[in-house]
Amino acid sequence: MAIRSANLNVMMRAAEKAGRALVRDFGEVEQLQVSRKGPADFVSSADQKAEDIIRRELQKARPDYGFLMEEGGEIVGEDPDKRFIIDPLDGTTNFLHGMPHWAVSIALEQNGTVTTGVVYDPVKDEMFWAEKGQGAFLRDKRLRVSGRTKMADSVFATGIPHLGIGDGPKGHATFIRRLHGIMGCSAGVRRWGVASLDMTYVAAGRYEGFWEQGLKPWDVAAGLIIVKEAGGFVTDLQGRDFKLNSPVVVASNSGIQNAFAKTLREAEKTA
Repeated sequence: MAIRSANLNVMMRAAEKAGRALVRDFGEVEQLQVSRKGPADFVSSADQKAEDIIRRELQKARPDYGFLMEEGGEIVGEDPDKRFIIDPLDGTTNFLHGMPHWAVSIALEQNGTVTTGVVYDPVKDEMFWAEKGQGAFLRDKRLRVSGRTKMADSVFATGIPHLGIGDGPKGHATFIRRLHGIMGCSAGVRRWGVASLDMTYVAAGRYEGFWEQGLKPWDVAAGLIIVKEAGGFVTDLQGRDFKLNSPVVVASNSGIQNAFAKTLREAEKTA
């Protein structure tokens, strides 16, 4: 069992506290005050409250650190080399529609590298976490990516572009070509609408791979370190190390990574 750092303990406590508040609001989802933030991109009072809880908890423990938050934007800390990257409610649309699949995601970036990640699913009480060099865990259980090596035996996850997402009709058409390519050589594709959990499911061996375009840093930062520490790979479409601003994320185990990324690249060439 890896020794949890002080930073990790602070992040886990913040995620759990925000998660408890979200579960309470989830029970009254129909009465939430909801505003439109953009096409098919919703923000709720629950989302904002959860982010406030996380920020307060982390600032109390690490007052010098900066923040990059989905709702609150960027706050530069006194220590410019350390910042928390926060998605207080990944899966807002699921939450607002009463679907019990959403998560709290918190990552710590130090000197440009994500070193610690926490993804908490409050409904299932599943706490995924990882620290650089310490491995990835679900609570106290060590995580390892799947050992499958054949695309035909593999299940994949993705995110489907929707209104206002994915570079409009052109981006949607590109996604359809990629999906068609994976459909033709895999055991199945799933779409649950929560990128952070999709990535932790790759780390846990529940999926063999995940890809999505147009994600933000807070969508993938925590999942990135969790997949890597579970023995997986996270790259861009060309197979290079994934950066938080890369347009497409490709995460998988080592056995299918090359074939997976190649299938996605070749699908783009089809008319």
